[in-house]
Amino acid sequence: MAESILTGSAVPDFFTRFPMRAIRSEALDAILAEPGAPPLSLLFLWGFNCPNCDVAKRAILISPERFQWGEARWLHCNVYEDAEMANRFGLHGVPAFFVFRGTRRIGRITGWPGADAFTRAIAEQLG
Repeated sequence: MAESILTGSAVPDFFTRFPMRAIRSEALDAILAEPGAPPLSLLFLWGFNCPNCDVAKRAILISPERFQWGEARWLHCNVYEDAEMANRFGLHGVPAFFVFRGTRRIGRITGWPGADAFTRAIAEQLG
């Protein structure tokens, strides 16, 4: 429990156990347009010390292979440290997940719908 208090997260090692590329709002468009990027980009917007974000992180770590697709890459941003990212997407809460095909936003998952619903939604986009 002490580790959780110090780190502000019940899953302090999440980003080392499930690597995602950290980004900032000012770099998002350039990153989405990178040549050779996978067809889909999944943007995980989360917040420091957010219990609902930690629920999503724990669910992903239970079976991380379910959340890794060769045709998709993960990006993430702590919107408590990058308010411009939260403003850009009109967030009212986190976690929020945005799905991009290239630079075009094609989907949004607000909250954590559960592992099955999440992976099914992404699989539909990969079609």
